[in-house]
Parts: sequence; structure tokens; C-alpha cells
Amino acid sequence: MARRRSAGVLDTCVYIDLALLDPADLPAVPELTAITFAELQQGVAMARDPLSRAARLEVLGAATADFDPLPFDAAAAARYGTLVALTIAAGRQPRPRRIDLMIAAVASANGLPLYTRNIADFRGLGAAVEVIAV
Repeated sequence: MARRRSAGVLDTCVYIDLALLDPADLPAVPELTAITFAELQQGVAMARDPLSRAARLEVLGAATADFDPLPFDAAAAARYGTLVALTIAAGRQPRPRRIDLMIAAVASANGLPLYTRNIADFRGLGAAVEVIAV
């Protein structure tokens, strides 16, 4: 088993499934990005029924209370371009991966690994960001 990292960025899917995951598989100090907050807001807006909306609002509320999100700033924007180039070099289209690439760019710009349940979404980025499957 790999050693537990002191800090790392959680992909949106990891944050949503946090209660299902072993804390030992996650960083001691988890971080969320502003992009994840946007995805959580989108989830609330797209809920198909009141019960789903209420559950999603709880997740968003917990994130808002527990995290100060890392911003998508100028450094992340510059790193995003690098990640797009790496995605293309890997023979993949960046367009359907824009949100994932933006989250990865924030992690990379902050020198943090990215924890995800969708490792395939980040294939080809290893040169710029460490991606850890959970």
C-alpha cells in the first residue's frame, strides 16, 4: 500500500463518494477546487426531483462549510494549456474532458496530487500531474 499523502486535491467524484471510501486511501488534508464547487452547483441545478435536489444541496452545503476551494487562477490556466496539449498528444480529444482537465490543472499548479475514481479520464497527464486512483 502506498504511503498516505499529506495533502491532495479530490476530484468531484471522490468528494461525492467520500463516505464510501477508506480515509487511509485519501490525503490527510483533502482540498477541493472552485471547479468542483461549480460541478456541485450544476448537480443541484440539474436535479430531476425534489429529493435528489435536497440530497445534492446537502453535499454542496457540506463542501461550502468544510472547504475553502483552490481557485482556477492564472497559474492553473497556464497549466490547463499544457494538459490540453498532453491530452492531444495521447490521441484523445480534450473537449469532453475540459472540466476534468481544469481540476487537474488546479492540482498541478498547486503541486498537489489528484485523487479520482475515474483514472482513465486523466490518461496521458502523468508528466504534469500525479493522478491517484481510489
